Amino acid sequence: MLDSPALAALFRSRAALLALRVPLSWVNVATGAPIVIDGQTLDARTQWLLTVFEKSKRPELHDLPLPEARRQFDDYIKALSASWLPMGLGDPPVGEIIDRMIPGPTGPLPVRLYRPPGATGASLPAILFLHGGSWVLGSLDAYDLACRFLASGTGCLVLAADYRLAPEHKFPAAVDDSLAAWRWLAENAAHIGAHPRRLVVAGDAAGGNLATVIAQQTRDEAVRPALQLLVYPILDLAMDTRSYDLFGDGFLTTRRSMVWSRDLYLDDLNDIDDPRVSPLRADDLAGLPPALIFTAGFDIVRDEGALYADKLRAAGVRVAYRNFDSLIHGFVGMRGVLQAAARAMDDIVAGLRHELALLGS
Repeated sequence: MLDSPALAALFRSRAALLALRVPLSWVNVATGAPIVIDGQTLDARTQWLLTVFEKSKRPELHDLPLPEARRQFDDYIKALSASWLPMGLGDPPVGEIIDRMIPGPTGPLPVRLYRPPGATGASLPAILFLHGGSWVLGSLDAYDLACRFLASGTGCLVLAADYRLAPEHKFPAAVDDSLAAWRWLAENAAHIGAHPRRLVVAGDAAGGNLATVIAQQTRDEAVRPALQLLVYPILDLAMDTRSYDLFGDGFLTTRRSMVWSRDLYLDDLNDIDDPRVSPLRADDLAGLPPALIFTAGFDIVRDEGALYADKLRAAGVRVAYRNFDSLIHGFVGMRGVLQAAARAMDDIVAGLRHELALLGS
């Protein structure tokens, strides 16, 4: 094994990505006994990824100045989600990518539209995608490959919205921007080649939170989501579920990092009870669109997704729920280095295609 200083230097270079792609037999030797918690076994390559991060002695993002934390977050996701083939040869194909501004609550809101390969002028399903990053981190560029993959794999238009981040813009800025992006998509669906009755709201982590809020807030509007796709969504900022106790440290997203981001996002902790902050706390979920909910087994917010699935079913909403029990929070941005994450993303795309087929034309 490399000592910590050597591995730290390795991780700061492109060679770190090669270290994450060593043969599985090497990984098993390097990581030792598998990690088993709550009847779940952590994926071996994910365990190796955590080892590489630990040995790199990198500062936690919440210990960095915010501009540096944002830069490193974007760099990590772009590096871990990219194909290791040169010049982007392994990246998902897309037909067209358009950056533009749409009207937001306080000014222009940046969005990025992905058209799937081979798309014609016909009305296509469309996905509003809201990125993760705990309302503090994340960007259109960080999630570019994830959105390319969604467009390519589902055959949908994908509209990614660059909502305002905290602490410069506290709650409810991210909610307001996300609702503005949804309403723009609903009003302009035909103009961009989307079918107004086949619109999906989607997101991961904080983006999953915002997607959940959109589904709740637009329930009675003329155009509402046909589906909601929630990937390890953050649904209750009280942070008191059992999964917080089980996975609060050691799996990249920690209790401390979540408290840090919550404190930056909210001005008043009394807002935790607001369903726009903690949509799991909404009283009435009847009439919401069908939901696909995916969680990660070794994730502090795992139980929130499972509880929300149960609550939706109790309200009569059709739900497809799956827990990828060997993975960690953030796997959407790890397709390039974790085969289990790539398989999970394939399954998510297949699930979405199936649900879209049930909607008809």
